[in-house]
Amino acid sequence: DLDECAASPCKDHQYCLNTDGSFSCKACDASCVGCTGEGSDKCKTCASGYMKEDEKCTDIDECNLPEKVCVKENQDCVNTSGSYKCVCSEGFEDKDGTCIQT
Repeated sequence: DLDECAASPCKDHQYCLNTDGSFSCKACDASCVGCTGEGSDKCKTCASGYMKEDEKCTDIDECNLPEKVCVKENQDCVNTSGSYKCVCSEGFEDKDGTCIQT
C-alpha cells in the first residue's frame, strides 16, 4: 500500500485517512481550524469560540464570562457551540431589537 496521505492531498479543513490502495479525506471537528485526525484533540488550532483545554478544543461558554455579552434589558444569553445568542427573557418578545413584555 502506498501512503497517499504523505503528500497531504486533502483540503485545510480535512484530514487524510489512508486505506488499502487508496485514501479518503474526512472533515475536521467543528472546533478545529486544520487538524491531523478525527476529534477535538487533533486540532492544529482552535476555531473561534473554542479554546484549548486539556489538549482539546472546547466550547467557550460566553454566557458565563465575567463581562455580560447580552446587555439589553430583559434579555438572556444562550450558549451555542462555538458562539452564543441573545434571546428575550420569558414573557418578553423581540420588537425591532427591543424586548417588550408580551
